[in-house]
Amino acid sequence: CIGACGPNNAVLHYGHGAAPNDRELQPTDLALLDMGAEYHGYVSDITCSFPISGRFSPEQRAVYEGVLEAQRAVLKLMVPGTAWPECHKAAHREIIKALQGLGVLVNGTVEEMMAAHMAAVFMPHGLGHLIGCDTHDVGGYIPGTPARHPAPGLNKLRTARVLEADMVLTNEPGCYFIDALIDEALSDPSRAKYMDAAVLSRFRGFGGVRLEDVVVVRDPSLGGAESLSTCPRTVAEVEAVMAGGPWPPARDEAPELKRAWTKLAAGGLGMELITL
Repeated sequence: CIGACGPNNAVLHYGHGAAPNDRELQPTDLALLDMGAEYHGYVSDITCSFPISGRFSPEQRAVYEGVLEAQRAVLKLMVPGTAWPECHKAAHREIIKALQGLGVLVNGTVEEMMAAHMAAVFMPHGLGHLIGCDTHDVGGYIPGTPARHPAPGLNKLRTARVLEADMVLTNEPGCYFIDALIDEALSDPSRAKYMDAAVLSRFRGFGGVRLEDVVVVRDPSLGGAESLSTCPRTVAEVEAVMAGGPWPPARDEAPELKRAWTKLAAGGLGMELITL
């Protein structure tokens, strides 16, 4: 269970017994909550990031939408036959595009920055993990499956397997501004040439954004991947809910997120699928 706000969002597993989360929420903060639940022996793992004020600032919105675009890119690839590292790379490309739009990354193409592993400076963790009877479920690097990739970022993946129908994994890209990683990259000429230090200085203390959904791998003939997480995800959805709007909404404004809408069944006996 991770509950962070402001600069603490940049600590990937923030919070433990020896360091209580006692930072006071500020109106300019983003909050990042990474939590789960267990039901009949199966678990979930969901991360939401949202503005404490209820409205995203322009820079918060740009980072958030970059991470959401990474989720969208990954969802399209979560079909049988795709190697999980390719999904991770797709997320990295979208993070780079968002940072280019902000002026943080400059002087190069997306593919040049991919070759220099620039996205790993801002998304230093793996894309997601197998999930089922355990949050970080077994089976990541079992015999007969691909070995761990040595490249930065890819070496943090909890699996490199080729996706199979009905596998369940989390889709959790993020974008963070971590001083230690930024300073390390700025001290390396091969990476510093792609970074605008002056623009980056505005993001020190920003924290970060992560979005995490639980996704079932499905064949394209069955409609492709299915997200079991029905959280507010678009900027409009988040801001509407923060303003007191209903959830689930009357209309799904982002069908490309492949959310499997449900409601509590009569008598509280499980969940049933619904159509918005």
